[in-house]
Amino acid sequence: MAFVITSPCIGEKAGDCVEVCPVDCIEEGEDQYYIDPDVCIDCGACIVVCPVEAIVEDTELTPETEPFLEKAKEFYGTS
Repeated sequence: MAFVITSPCIGEKAGDCVEVCPVDCIEEGEDQYYIDPDVCIDCGACIVVCPVEAIVEDTELTPETEPFLEKAKEFYGTS
């Protein structure tokens, strides 16, 4: 997984990322959006347009944001 949507998305769900994604890999969940790691082409278009800066590269996750990677995996049923 290259990108992870983190806590600033919760409650905000602006959806700008969905509109710019060239491969439609971002889906709306109950409380936030998620990026499908199997479909994402790592273009980074979503990062640029996110108004709340919720999207980070998986290599930049901190202990506080690490649970969002697991949450995305659960959403898509991957391990």
